[in-house]
Amino acid sequence: MHQLCVATIDSRAWELAEKYDLGIELDQFCTAMYMDMPDFPKYDADARRMLGRAKVFHGPFSELSPCAIDPRVRKLSMERYNQAYNLMRSYGLSKMVLHGGYIPLVYFPQWYVERSIEFWKEFLIDKPEDFILCLENVMESQPSFLVDIVRGVNDRRCRLCLDIGHVHAGGVSNVPIPEWIEAFAPYLAHVHLHNNDSSWDWHKSIGNGTIDIDRVLDMLDRLAPDVSYTFENIDDTEESIQYYLYRKRK
Repeated sequence: MHQLCVATIDSRAWELAEKYDLGIELDQFCTAMYMDMPDFPKYDADARRMLGRAKVFHGPFSELSPCAIDPRVRKLSMERYNQAYNLMRSYGLSKMVLHGGYIPLVYFPQWYVERSIEFWKEFLIDKPEDFILCLENVMESQPSFLVDIVRGVNDRRCRLCLDIGHVHAGGVSNVPIPEWIEAFAPYLAHVHLHNNDSSWDWHKSIGNGTIDIDRVLDMLDRLAPDVSYTFENIDDTEESIQYYLYRKRK
């Protein structure tokens, strides 16, 4: 069975993880400034109380860009990712999700791929062998962007995180989710599960939207049987858990 996690964007994450015996993905520091603010101890304490179940750490992404044109932005991105990495290791975790950082109409795809390969190679230089970096799709229109980055980095520590809701939301990609799964499968380490009606990235429960979730889960079972999953829902995670567990019992 896949390792199942609950994202802490749902305020009931700990309660649900305890109830259903699931892992947790820590999202407390998706916004980098929370690592610096005076109330950092509050966020840190919240994360640390979940360490008995925490399996995945979601790093920061706002205004960060691994393929930045401005070298100062690139430098800041590296500093923030390393700051998050050090915090993650203090929690005893080894699997970290970071966004690829592509912005349509700002970066040419070739620039994005080439600069990202350079960036992630540098980022991984001093990381231990047990570390797993999972690059997540957000605004990428084609699966080939991130696949080409992982191939170019050519390091078993650099893998992919497929977010099926991001593929489906707001016309980001015209490539069907099954094709993303097929392209990502050889490099896949983690999956974010949520649904939407294609109008926006609503992060609804997996049965509440127009993604054919049963087909998605069947494909993932077949092509990537060892990856971990996170139910990345804002307030209806329990619906996702029950949908998933009921499907497994059928």
